[in-house]
Amino acid sequence: MATSNIPSDLVGPIFTFDVQSGGQFSAETRTMILGHGLAGGSLAEGGIAVCNTATDARNLAGAGSMLEAMFLDARANAPTQEIWIGRVADSGTAEIRTLTVGTVPSAGGQGVLQIGGEIVSVEIAAGTSANDVATALAAAINAYFNQASKQSLPFTATAATNVVTLTARHKGTYATGIDIHVPVLDRVNAFAGLFTFATTTAGAGVPSVANILAAMNDDPFEIIICPFNDDTNLGLINDFLDEVSGRWSYLQQIYGHCFYPFADTSTELIAKAEAKDTWHLTMIPQFTAGGFAIPLYRWVSMFTARTASLLGDGAGGGVSVNQTGLVVKGAIAPRDRAYWMDYTTRNTFYKNGVSGWKIDKSGNVMVDKIITQSQTINGAPDTTFRDIQRVFQLTYALKRFRADLAYEHSNKAIADDNPGNNPNISTTADIKATLYHSYRRMADNGVLENADEALQAMTVTRNSDNPNRVDTYLPLDFVNALDIFAGVARAYAQFD
Repeated sequence: MATSNIPSDLVGPIFTFDVQSGGQFSAETRTMILGHGLAGGSLAEGGIAVCNTATDARNLAGAGSMLEAMFLDARANAPTQEIWIGRVADSGTAEIRTLTVGTVPSAGGQGVLQIGGEIVSVEIAAGTSANDVATALAAAINAYFNQASKQSLPFTATAATNVVTLTARHKGTYATGIDIHVPVLDRVNAFAGLFTFATTTAGAGVPSVANILAAMNDDPFEIIICPFNDDTNLGLINDFLDEVSGRWSYLQQIYGHCFYPFADTSTELIAKAEAKDTWHLTMIPQFTAGGFAIPLYRWVSMFTARTASLLGDGAGGGVSVNQTGLVVKGAIAPRDRAYWMDYTTRNTFYKNGVSGWKIDKSGNVMVDKIITQSQTINGAPDTTFRDIQRVFQLTYALKRFRADLAYEHSNKAIADDNPGNNPNISTTADIKATLYHSYRRMADNGVLENADEALQAMTVTRNSDNPNRVDTYLPLDFVNALDIFAGVARAYAQFD
């Protein structure tokens, strides 16, 4: 019970109540998506804003922007998640590619081109010239809008003398991996063998997330989705979240975790993860070969959002569960089945800080296991913070302990004992009881376990040098995800 605001020395007659909260803990898990916006959006560079709908994303970030696309993927996979967006200023040079149209099939037909996972279709009349095909394709690219997903394309297009020129909507190296592909159809694709592809200007320049991190101020954002994977930005974010002076430190206690994408060979994916031994970062991988239709910035957004509802579910225990088999909406499997992660690849990744996904027989892309890049503690191998569940279990638990302690013991005095049961006094025994009951509730919720053992190991003492201070040792035993079932099936010709 909090201290009453009604003074104890009143003399005049009065019948009154001091209205106070009885205490009701509510855990919130906010998502912040970092990315580029366009000048047509109302959100300024370096600004952040809550974003609820596709219309909000288009108005804030601009039609066809990276941020709009990432929000749409996140919302599709997390329909009720609270999502914010932060506009990171782009810098450098926009990538430019060309598609030179060759000899058009005399009979015409339907031409289909896939750009960043989106299908662009053009009907070609018999006898159409190469220049007319280029003009029609450029117009289709600029007009493209997926009515179902609300996605636009990551390039704008112009046409001149048989050539379609595609320009990335933003500056920077991010556009280098965006896939452009002529798919094989169950009928003739009039674009098959028609184009010569070239990159005339490679995207150059890497942005900085520093201004967005500053704009987040003291507001809580437990899930941060960052499309940029360079060492400088990852270092900024890791420092922003660290437990020394960042969001996990005793000074801030805001918490948070960052998810980012990276594409390379298996060897280089592991090398990238191992180079930064931290439990504040999670890599969502692709391979540079294999035909990945979905751009990296969309890939990380849809994967992260697919797990968000579980990571935020401390009250129901969803934060602790195995995530294997969650189908990621909007993800497209690599065209080359050789790049569908097998068990050996995934198992090796999990031992080396790289998360993994798998493909079912229907071609659905699914979460397999999301992990952090934590490898060691003080130089010794350690798996305590490997699983993503641990980070968000700890986030929920610390928030719950703090809330319960604040309700029971804020605005109180501290004494060794309280024989008169004075409501303004707390003792170390009172504080220990609060911690135990909080622990017990979280054990019932499926976040922690072994409450009685924790009680035996828990200590709450007054500091010998500062009698105003209480020191606590609070061991936490977390529930673990059921990742592996290993059974022995023994076959008999006949039971004896």
